[in-house]
Amino acid sequence: MPVSEWEKVANLNMNGTVYPSMVFGKIIADQKSGSIINVSSMAAYSAITRVPGYSAAKTAVSNFTQWLATEMALKYGEGIRVNAIAPGFFIGDQNRAVLINPDGSLTDRSKKVLAKTPMGRFGDISELNGAVQFLCSEAASFITGVVLPIDGRFSAFSGV
Repeated sequence: MPVSEWEKVANLNMNGTVYPSMVFGKIIADQKSGSIINVSSMAAYSAITRVPGYSAAKTAVSNFTQWLATEMALKYGEGIRVNAIAPGFFIGDQNRAVLINPDGSLTDRSKKVLAKTPMGRFGDISELNGAVQFLCSEAASFITGVVLPIDGRFSAFSGV
């Protein structure tokens, strides 16, 4: 991977989370209340082949989320929470060509992913909503610094 590509991926995925978290974190700190939800990835738990920059950047997002959660709680109290969701495999514009062939059939990479996903399918983007709503709600008032997998059990399946 060329250095320029590495920097582009790291800037988008890591700094694209850190900078807004710092800006909105200041506003939330002034209010002494609020919730930040970052977007990590299951690639943070186990590096995904052929996307090292993405995997490294999302690992940084998870670590940053835990750091910021601790920092905000210690400095500004219990009213501020910082968590992240870690989506597994969802088909979007960014990865469609890697997962779906032009004729609509699954690529070899997709078949490997689904073989390791007990639910046997890709996630639908709408399935992230409930987790985000929960983490922002009062029902999650004692939850901070968590990176919540949303992956159809991909991360827990040994394949056996």
